[in-house]
Amino acid sequence: MSVERLPDGPYDSVWASPGRVNLIGEHTDYNDGFVLPFALPHCTVVGGRRRDAPGWTVTSEGYEGAVTFGPDEKVEGWAAYVAGVVWALREAGHDVPGAELSIVSDVPTGAGLSSSAAIECAVMAVLLDLAGLDVPMAVRPRLAQRAENEYVGAPTGIMDQSASTLGRTGHALFLDCRSLATEQVPFDLAAQGLAILVVDSKAPHAHVTGEYAARRRSCEEAAKILDVAALRDVTDLDGALARLDDEVMRRRVRHVVTENQRVLDTVDALRAGDAREIGPLMTASHESMRDDYEITVPQVDTVVDAALAAGAYGARMTGGGFGGCVLALVDADRCDAVEAAVREAFADAGFTPPDAFVVTPAEGTHKIR
Repeated sequence: MSVERLPDGPYDSVWASPGRVNLIGEHTDYNDGFVLPFALPHCTVVGGRRRDAPGWTVTSEGYEGAVTFGPDEKVEGWAAYVAGVVWALREAGHDVPGAELSIVSDVPTGAGLSSSAAIECAVMAVLLDLAGLDVPMAVRPRLAQRAENEYVGAPTGIMDQSASTLGRTGHALFLDCRSLATEQVPFDLAAQGLAILVVDSKAPHAHVTGEYAARRRSCEEAAKILDVAALRDVTDLDGALARLDDEVMRRRVRHVVTENQRVLDTVDALRAGDAREIGPLMTASHESMRDDYEITVPQVDTVVDAALAAGAYGARMTGGGFGGCVLALVDADRCDAVEAAVREAFADAGFTPPDAFVVTPAEGTHKIR
C-alpha cells in the first residue's frame, strides 16, 4: 500500500481513501438517478500533523515543493482539492485546525478512477480526526462533492465521493443519487469464476472541461422542457423524446433514461447471484455512451471491441468519458488472453500501449493509524 511511501513522520493521523470504478450508471448521478460503483484496492493515503499556527501546508508525491495557504486564500492546481476540503468543512461550520499534510497515492490520475475524490475523502478524514469531530461517513460525500463543485469548479455528481467513502470489500454500492439511500450489493466474482479486468486506455481526460459541463446543461434544459425535476423522473421515454425538437438533446435524454434502467437491471441480476447476466448490460451501456452521449474516444472503443472479440461477457468505459478506463467482465482464467488481445489491437491501431489490471471491490475510507 502507498502508506509505506509517506515521508517520515511522526503523524497524528493517517487515513486512506480508495479510487473507484463505476460498474454501470454513467452520467446518471447529476440527473438524480442510480449508480453502481465499487471502491478499488488502489488508495490515496494522507498523513497529518496538527499545528497550533493557523493555515495548512501540504506536500504530495509527484509534485515539487509544498503549498501553504490560509483560510481566505484561493488555491489553484493540485492543492485545490485539499484547500477545497478545508473550505467546505469551514462553510459547514466546522472548526478546522491548522495542519501539515502529506499525500501519497497509487490511484492512477487522468484514468477515470476518481483520484480527485480519493484525495478529498482522505484529507477530510484526517482533518476531522485532528479536530476530534465525529462527522458520520454518510454525510461526508456531500461535503467532498461541494469542495469539488464549488471550490475546484468541476461539476461532478456525488457518486465518486460516495464510493470512495462508503465502499465495502466484496460489494458494489447501489446509490440513489436523489435520496442518497445506499445498498451494499454482494459482488463476489471469484466465487463464480469471474473477474473484472480494468484496461487503462492511456487516453487522458479532464472533467473541468466544456464537454462534461455541456452534457450536464443539456440534461438540465431537457428536464425543464419535459417539466420534470430531473431526467430520472422520465417514465415514458418515447413520449419524452417526441416533445424534444433538438436531436442532440434527444440522444442525451435517451442515454440517461436507458442507463438508469440498466443500473436497476444490473442490481437485480447481482441480487440473484448471476453476475454473467450483467455482461450484455455493460456492453449496451457502452454503446449508449458511444452513440447517444458521445463521450467515448477511439482508444476506449478499441478496448471494448477487442475484449468482446476475445470472449468478455461485457465491456464498457467507466468514468466521465473522453478517455480513461474500460471494465471487462471475463472468466478469471481468461484475463491474460483478453489483455493480450487488447494490446494487439492497440499495436495495430498505433495507440500508446495500455495498462491492465484485475480489481476486486475494496474498503472505503479507513484509518491506518
